[in-house]
Amino acid sequence: MKPKKMILPEKKTPPAFFSPDVSESRRFYLDLSPSRNQPLVVVCGGVEQCTPDYAIKRDTFPFYSIEYVVRGSGQLNLKGRSYALKPGQLFAYGPGVSHHISGDPASSLVKYFVDFAGPGAAKLMRSCYLSPGCVLEVFPPQALQPLFDELIENGLRVRRESVDLCAKLLECLALRIAGARAPVEGAETMAFSTYEQCRRYIEQHCLRLRTLKQIANECHVNNAYLCRLFRRYDHQSPYQHLLRLKMNFAAGRLQQSGALVKQVAEEAGFDDPYHFSRVFRSMIGLSPADFRRLR
Repeated sequence: MKPKKMILPEKKTPPAFFSPDVSESRRFYLDLSPSRNQPLVVVCGGVEQCTPDYAIKRDTFPFYSIEYVVRGSGQLNLKGRSYALKPGQLFAYGPGVSHHISGDPASSLVKYFVDFAGPGAAKLMRSCYLSPGCVLEVFPPQALQPLFDELIENGLRVRRESVDLCAKLLECLALRIAGARAPVEGAETMAFSTYEQCRRYIEQHCLRLRTLKQIANECHVNNAYLCRLFRRYDHQSPYQHLLRLKMNFAAGRLQQSGALVKQVAEEAGFDDPYHFSRVFRSMIGLSPADFRRLR
């Protein structure tokens, strides 16, 4: 998913802490002097396409901030530690946290950001494992773009409800980060890589796959280890993920004119249409026949 088309430049004068090395941007500003009475308030946010010589160096920052790379590459020095930036990576900083960000001239950075404040800001960052000075990745790399775009759209509207709505969207963003985060280094990375490969295999072959044992055999792992991987990185078992994919396919087919329940069951890999109907009802909330009537 590509970032939405940017607009040049904003009507308001950008704050002094923004780098001038930006070729295009789409930003909003709500309140650069937020009240201390608000538990959580979004100050500003946006998406920036950086110039090839992009560089910014700060010893501190007045607000808490989360940045999210969606395209290009660069270098980050955060609290004295260096990282190579790439799509899907997030990093956070705030008061007292030094940071130096630079772009790669061969692959210009495009990154989203949101700056916020309030007594609840530090707690929110801990909830998504992204306290100031931390770096993490999300899977898939584009997982957060829709929420960031929604945040920007609401910030740009500058309506009466914009402040409250942006604060709620920031909370949603934290929940999404916590659910989509992936390990960035060490032995944990190898386990996540195996999980990612198995999940992708299930998605690519969901109509043919039938059982947990078949999934494990074709992914070259044992049943127990596959289940442990999904418990660690997902909210469902590998077999539940398989069934959900099958039911999503079936729902799409049942919405097509002339589709028969028995035919759709066979296409989804079910020999018994009655078993298919029971699974469909348990996951979708309607029988296949009732679902067809929604057309």
